[in-house]
Order: sequence, then C-alpha cells, then structure tokens
Amino acid sequence: MIRKQKDIALFMNRLKKRSAGAGPSVEKTVSSILSDVKNNGDAAVIKYTKKFDGLNLKLLSLSPSEISRYADRADKKIIKALEISAKRIYKFHELQKEESWITKGAAYKRFPAERLAGISRNFFGQIIRPLERVGCYVPGGKASYPSTVLMNVIPAQVAGVKEIAVCVPAPNGGINPYVMAAIKMLGIKEAYKIGGAQAIAAMAYGTETIRKVDKIAGPGNIYVATAKRMVFGEVDIDMIAGPSEILIIADNSANPSFIAADLLSQAEHDELASSVLITNSGRLAEKVDKELEKQLAGLKRKDIAKKSLAAYGAVIITKNIADAVKLSNDIAPEHLEVMTKKTASVLPLIKNAGAIFMGQWTPEPLGDYSAGPNHTLPTGGTARFSSPLGVYDFIKRSSLLSFSKNGFMQLAKTVEAIADVEGLEAHGNTIRVRTGKAAGL
Repeated sequence: MIRKQKDIALFMNRLKKRSAGAGPSVEKTVSSILSDVKNNGDAAVIKYTKKFDGLNLKLLSLSPSEISRYADRADKKIIKALEISAKRIYKFHELQKEESWITKGAAYKRFPAERLAGISRNFFGQIIRPLERVGCYVPGGKASYPSTVLMNVIPAQVAGVKEIAVCVPAPNGGINPYVMAAIKMLGIKEAYKIGGAQAIAAMAYGTETIRKVDKIAGPGNIYVATAKRMVFGEVDIDMIAGPSEILIIADNSANPSFIAADLLSQAEHDELASSVLITNSGRLAEKVDKELEKQLAGLKRKDIAKKSLAAYGAVIITKNIADAVKLSNDIAPEHLEVMTKKTASVLPLIKNAGAIFMGQWTPEPLGDYSAGPNHTLPTGGTARFSSPLGVYDFIKRSSLLSFSKNGFMQLAKTVEAIADVEGLEAHGNTIRVRTGKAAGL
C-alpha cells in the first residue's frame, strides 16, 4: 500500500473522483421516486417500501409501544453504553448553544436579548430561534446505527427543536432493537419504518401520514444522498455525506499496530472508504504495511477492507511532518489522527479536517461513539468549507433593527447616497419621504 512519489498525484485524483456525484441512472431513479411521493403521498411510499425493502406496510409509523417492545430486546450492557455516550454528547453540544443578543445605542456592546424590554429605541441585534420541525434519517441497510440516532437527534434537542421525526428502514420487516433503544432513550415518539429516497421525499414534501419537515439530517446510501441533494431548497439538509475516510499523520514515535488498526477501522465500512497514512519515516511505513496484512487477515469484513485499501488506501512518505500536513490539508479528510512526538506543534498547521484526533490514545472510533463531539462530518474534501453537524445546524438567526428619529437622521444621507448611485429611486424615496425632501410624494 506504500505509494511511490510518482503515483501520489494519480492517487489524489482518484480520491477526488471517488466523491463525485451520482450518475444519470441514479438521478433518474431518484427523481422519479421524489415526484411520485410528492404527488401520491403514502401510496407511493408504501409501493417503494415493498419494492426495495420487501415490506408490506399497513402503517408507516412505529407506535411508542412498538418502539418499547423492540427496545426491550436490547442487551442491557449495550443500553448502558448508549446512555453513557448520550450524556457525553449532550454535554458537548450544550457548549455549542448560541444566545440572542442586542446592542444599546452606539456602544456596539452585546447585551442579552432579555434586556430588550428596557430599551425602546436605537438598537440592533440577532435573534436565535430553533427550527420548528426536523427529520432525522437513520440508515438500516447493511448495518444498523444507534449511534446515528444519538448524533442527529441530540443536537436538535439541545437547540430546542420541538418536533423530531425519525425514519428508519426495516428491510424485510427487520427492526434493530438497539436503534429502537436509542429512539426510546431520547424520548422520540414520532418514528417511521421507511427508508431510501422515498423516506427523504416523505419528509421533504409531506404525505397523509408524515408532515413536512424544515430540515433533514442523517447519512445514507447513494440514493438517499442524491434525494437529499434534490430536495434541498424545498427543505434544508445537513450535508451530502460521502464514503468514510481517515488520514493519519505520524512520525517514528508512533505505534504501527495502532495505526494499522485505525486505518482498518475505516476500510471496513465499504469498498469506497479511504484510509491514508502520511509519515516522514520510511521505517514506520514498512512496519504499518506489514501490520495491515496481519490485522486484515483476522477481520470478518476483510474482503470489503481489502478492496478499500487497494483502491483508496495509501501509505505516503514525505520529507518532513510539515509536508505531511500540507498534503493532508489538500485532502481535507473527514477524520484526521495525529500521532507525533509533539502533537501540539502540528495542530496550528492543520487547516482542513472534519475532526482532529490528537495522540495515539485518541482513535477515531472514540469520536464515532462516545467521546462527545458529533460523528456526522464533512467528507470528500468538503472539510475545506464545511463543519461537523452541531446545534448551529438546527437554529435560525434573524437580524433585529430599531431606530429612533434621531438615529434615522444620522444615517439618512448615507443610505440615500448609496441608493441613488445604485439607481434604486424608490429605495432613496423611503428616506426622502421621512426627511421631507421627496418631490411629488
């Protein structure tokens, strides 16, 4: 898996193509499903659920009693693990909450918005309000993910979203007890046993059973991702999640078995997952390469991991750690692990990464499940301009302005001048009618 210097450019190009959008056939299929659900509601959702999931639905929803019945089948040890994780996720996201604020007079100093009652004129500010209704999609094809329930629902709850609907596929009628346990734990009472593009359509457009949401969050396969992209504008979405990826920056102080294990933790996701080590140590590179072969042999999902490593895995040797970070910034990985002697000196150089894991005792799966930060992260190089899912994804901001006559007069000439130079006469007239300069008005 060690890539020679001349092959690095080809490898980088392959990584970028890996995250390309869906092809015409997928887009055509998804477009047809979206249109059908928009026009025919529940009937279309039921039709596609039978076609793709092999499930004959009479009711789309899971009742609270059904959720409890399935949740009661979950192993108590796993429920305890989910509870510990949920508490940490809540604590982390509580720190992301934003508060409304106003200024007073010309001070340009922020005050809590609660003080608005005592200020009658000349202020501006920002009002923070939660979204009213959110839909969360939880994948349920090749595997089931209770952690996705926690990571998508908890930030919305912390933000103050009143209504949260969860859609969970149930292939051939199978419902995962751990997903239900997570739903029950968070107090979600609105859940539907539907998936795929039809679930995204139902949440985006609304049906007889499912009311339209304001935003859809949660990962899914190429059909789900394409559907989310196509309904954006009708509703908001969190992001378009691509194949998982990890990049590790390491020097000769790093443990090769730790690195190999962490690379494989992403390679086992699917054949499109990417696992990359960038190091300034040729000796470490060779040890990791051998360790990968050794650990790969013992994995249940070794066939998937092997294909992933062959196509999108790499061990790249650079002259120094600074060059390693430069290459990492170009890739902008979803998960970035730093295993160097002086991790603190590397951090200021990192510009692009969804989540940064510092030191050999901070493997990526800690962030996937229990550390606290969100595991829904930008992929495919979008960490250059995107952020992890958070409380800020479930709020909206409104600007707030109030001027007295004196405050208005101080800005009148300025506003009038800019309106006139832009040729917007009526804009200028809003000023002139108040200053008595409006001709013929």
